[in-house]
Amino acid sequence: MKIRPLKDKVAIKYFKEEEKVKSGIVLPDTAREERPQQGEVIAVGAEVTPENGEAPVKVGDKVIFDKYAGNKITIDEEEYVIMSVDDILAVIEE
Repeated sequence: MKIRPLKDKVAIKYFKEEEKVKSGIVLPDTAREERPQQGEVIAVGAEVTPENGEAPVKVGDKVIFDKYAGNKITIDEEEYVIMSVDDILAVIEE
């Protein structure tokens, strides 16, 4: 199944990160402190490109966004979030 966001929306696939303590115990997401979320942009809406012609994010970018931004959805057992491009806090550059 394919996602096609509308207008200024962006679809992001969550990164699944397991966190282990020193003893090797894996902590579930609910046991972590609240912090910004990370994911990969998988699709962008047609209105994401601003007036100067350069989009702030593109498909494949790794981004950080606020935990409560957008609408979470599950498709084919994968978790995604669809949000406004303005809700993205930063692009991770490697």
